[in-house]
Amino acid sequence: MRGYVNIPGSIYCRSCRICGARPVIALAGDVGYVIKCPNNDNHYQTKPGAIDINDWNAHNSVYDCNMNGKAALAFH
Repeated sequence: MRGYVNIPGSIYCRSCRICGARPVIALAGDVGYVIKCPNNDNHYQTKPGAIDINDWNAHNSVYDCNMNGKAALAFH
């Protein structure tokens, strides 16, 4: 068993902003699930609990809007 579930293509979710991989859903023990990059556990992953695609999309945006409402490219 792989230990994760692929997110269907019919569900909109952004790719990992670091490597470009489509995220997967992984079981996080008794706590719930995380959405994470399948290539590297050090890339962003949501907090364990309910499946939160909106959180994943917000953290994998190409733009960082934390500069007084002005969008700036985020290079991390």
